[in-house]
Amino acid sequence: MSSSLFSELDPAGTSAEAWHTAHCDGGSRGNPGPAGYGAVIEDPAGRVVARLSEYLGRQTNNYAEYKGLLAVLAWALEHGVRQLRVVSDSELMVKQMKGQYKVASPALRPLWEEAKRRAGQLERFEMRHTLRGGNQEADRLANEAMDKGTDRKPSQPEGPTGNRAAQQAFEGYVQGGVIHLLSGKLPDGTFVTVVRK
Repeated sequence: MSSSLFSELDPAGTSAEAWHTAHCDGGSRGNPGPAGYGAVIEDPAGRVVARLSEYLGRQTNNYAEYKGLLAVLAWALEHGVRQLRVVSDSELMVKQMKGQYKVASPALRPLWEEAKRRAGQLERFEMRHTLRGGNQEADRLANEAMDKGTDRKPSQPEGPTGNRAAQQAFEGYVQGGVIHLLSGKLPDGTFVTVVRK
């Protein structure tokens, strides 16, 4: 394999039309906590050819990121893809795959080794980092996997007693890292999403 993990431009003589592109993401609620990955794979014409996702049980976010990468690589090998670009918002994983960071975690090392082995079976492989906004569909698929695995609907977070609670909007402000509501009160253990205005 000729590996080009982080090249900004196609190497001379490489046809841009020959590349499949995969966006992959992994997450964990609690870190460790309920975890999952999501990935979207496009063919050289930019058409989506696969959407992958899986609930992983209780794991860390870095574990989930690697499982997403491994799923993409497995799909590519199974479908005869020869040139693959992977886009991920995990700076740690991207730099570990590049060799800029060591893989110190005993839980991640076997995943990293398997990812390197699978990438080595491709004719060409590139991997690039993006900010989270550049990986939105993969992020959505990862969250859907976590929702399915924990039997939680995204629009109806679990309340503290396990009952489904309807979404509500509250106004407030943050001071010293603490959220202060302008009115109303939330019971302890309520799942919240903060939107900054």
